[in-house]
Amino acid sequence: MTTVAMHSMSHQPLYVQIKETLKKRILDGVYQPHDRLPSENEMMNAFSVSRITVRQALRDLYTEGLVFSAQGKGTFVSKPKAVQDVQRLEGLGEAMTPKGYQASARMLEIAECRPAKKVQEALQLQKGEDVIQVKRLRYLSQSPVSVDTSYFPLSIGRKLLGRDLTGDIFPMLENQLHIALGKADIRLEARKADNDTAKLLGIESGEAIMWVTRLTYDTQNNPIDFEYLAFRGDTYQYHFTVDRQKERER
Repeated sequence: MTTVAMHSMSHQPLYVQIKETLKKRILDGVYQPHDRLPSENEMMNAFSVSRITVRQALRDLYTEGLVFSAQGKGTFVSKPKAVQDVQRLEGLGEAMTPKGYQASARMLEIAECRPAKKVQEALQLQKGEDVIQVKRLRYLSQSPVSVDTSYFPLSIGRKLLGRDLTGDIFPMLENQLHIALGKADIRLEARKADNDTAKLLGIESGEAIMWVTRLTYDTQNNPIDFEYLAFRGDTYQYHFTVDRQKERER
């Protein structure tokens, strides 16, 4: 790594200057995804700063999602993430195609089955009622991004049998089955990928994934689709924008 002079007269702290220098190199392609960054010692020498300063710069890059660390191996450039702006209820393709991504799906399984208690309660089914389970591997620009497992009441799910489910299901529900979609309740959490999910997503078992639970309702507030979406944590990101409304004047 070549020596880089930090600007002592700059109003920015040294760690911010280092972070911005490294960030520019990442965004300009000098450092490619999965490239190893110079070691802490190399950066200390190149920037003429302390280890604490280098680590603060790396922490900020990690917070911004630009790098990741591997214990005992160093710091590496992250793969750019596809970002879905969650402002309205959309399927993966509806959200990402306008951003230049090609969305597709591979069917893994579709079957009638007895649901787990959580699925039964979410879809407001009677005990003993079956559902149609649809399990698919979703791709963005031919790269696997999520494993989607969806559950539908039989009145809806049976109508999906034999249909082409390689695209978004939401438009099919609206345009072909004439179900007016209303709202969805979405919950996100971090989980470790099990063996089957990891193999499908092309990651190591136990690696972190973004686990999304989504319950979709029609405009009459009837639950019609309960889903578990397992996203690769290094390739996909949900982005929310929320407002804090002022209290109304009394």
